Amino acid sequence: MKANLTTELVKHLREQISSGLIAPGDKLPSENALIAEHDVSRTVVREALTRLQAEGLVHTRRGAGSFALTPPAPETAAQARVPRTLAERRQLLEFRMGFESEAAAAAAGTANTETLRNLDAALAAFTKAGTNASLSMNCDFEFHAAVASASGNPYFLDAVQHFGPAMIAMPRQRLESQDSIPAPRLEQVAGEHLSIRNAIASGNAMAAAAAMRVHLANSLHRLEIEAGVASADD
Repeated sequence: MKANLTTELVKHLREQISSGLIAPGDKLPSENALIAEHDVSRTVVREALTRLQAEGLVHTRRGAGSFALTPPAPETAAQARVPRTLAERRQLLEFRMGFESEAAAAAAGTANTETLRNLDAALAAFTKAGTNASLSMNCDFEFHAAVASASGNPYFLDAVQHFGPAMIAMPRQRLESQDSIPAPRLEQVAGEHLSIRNAIASGNAMAAAAAMRVHLANSLHRLEIEAGVASADD
């Protein structure tokens, strides 16, 4: 029953965003408003928002709420490349290893107090999000966006923002059936993020690139393990 309620809420919000009733940049109704309007639980609302984030239609900012993103135009290559399957998520991570490693190297070359402040804020938000899948996914994205921004190269940031939070490659089964992430996984990711931050802070471009590549290689490994576990549970 919960899955059906979640699917219906996703469909409703997706149609509002795609039709322009909720314009890009507009804030979505609050969790409490959605609960009251659709007579659903808070869990249903959060799962629906998580799915919309994975589709690249919504971006949630901690403490500010959820905001609509510009939906991809119908039948465009950009829409076709929104990662949905395990193979597509694997390909995205392989792509990210290239440009995000270069972004981290560039960030190390231009690191300053503001850079480190932004990275530290993203790290703290990720830790504070705990095992909540929706918040963790967004905070994970914000860290990578902060690295890209710190590079000083707008094309790196454009690439990250093009994918949005959907670039955080969680298995589809986890997004659709769970609203939490195992604590050990979060600890691993947080440790890898910290290694990237410290390498950037050191000013060592090669170390920063290596730390980012290791993180994304580990992300690929975690993705395949979790996808295999989820398939075995089906």
